[in-house]
Amino acid sequence: MAVDLRGRNLLTLKDFNTEELYQLIETGYELKLENKRGQAHPLLAGQTLAMVFQKPSLRTRVSFQVGMAQLGGQALYLGPDDIKLGKRETTEDIAIVTSRFVDGIMARVFGHEIVAELGEHSSVPVINGLSQWTHPCQALGDYLTVWEKKRRLEGINLTFLGDFNNVARSLVFGGLQLGVNVTVGCPEVTIEGKPADEYADVLEWAAEVGPRHNAVLRVLHDPAEAVAEADVVYTDVWESMGEKGTKTKDIFQPFQLDEALFAKARPDAVIMHCLPAIYDEELTYEISRKPNSALFDQAENRMHAQKAVMAALMHPGH
Repeated sequence: MAVDLRGRNLLTLKDFNTEELYQLIETGYELKLENKRGQAHPLLAGQTLAMVFQKPSLRTRVSFQVGMAQLGGQALYLGPDDIKLGKRETTEDIAIVTSRFVDGIMARVFGHEIVAELGEHSSVPVINGLSQWTHPCQALGDYLTVWEKKRRLEGINLTFLGDFNNVARSLVFGGLQLGVNVTVGCPEVTIEGKPADEYADVLEWAAEVGPRHNAVLRVLHDPAEAVAEADVVYTDVWESMGEKGTKTKDIFQPFQLDEALFAKARPDAVIMHCLPAIYDEELTYEISRKPNSALFDQAENRMHAQKAVMAALMHPGH
């Protein structure tokens, strides 16, 4: 029996349990099959999604806007100059007012506290389209992709290479609850001999949650060791939007995904990247085009996973 998710916010995958995550992934897959068959599914007919952007995007804007149209509703784009979150008007007031006009809000922001505040004060569901802390819709689309390629999630070994960023955290928050073993291969960054603040709390969460699902999180600083026996090898840009010039790229160079490093993974390993990619930095162009590559499948699956999220959270239920 399907779990009723109507009215919920999606701010981080930590807020959803295993059953709920599987339900969203399975619904995304069903909606994708219906879409490929040309079968209409106007589950949100007459509904409006407000799309609030502090950060520009290709995949986020197109996938939400087209996905909402396929669900029978409409999406309203509100760019950085349209709202100016927290500047021209408080985030609290924006949430209260906007949620009186629309049926759902998607926000792609810088600080996670912004989308959290929208969720606190909105009377309609708020979906995190990206924050600097977490990127839940990306991870949902990614795990839909992994399931398509492997026909299972439990017991899969997924390795993420590069910075322990918002995508990596989301893969951890979703993956461990789905039974996926997640390894993060990243440079060793410590503060007074302890893991850097950017992932210390993730390790604590993983140590508590992982054993319940027979899944583990490993953080390794040797790229070859991190990739060994991986079913999925995932990488991302070394510097995210808004972080340009803040990190020394030299420390990431050993983690570049090229032919030699990929050879350490299992022969049928899947290559993933959330895009946009900077070729010959975090991965080579040649690797991105191998038959094992799922880069563009996972880009497409963003839309199908997000349609599942919108349908589940925004469905009027009548």
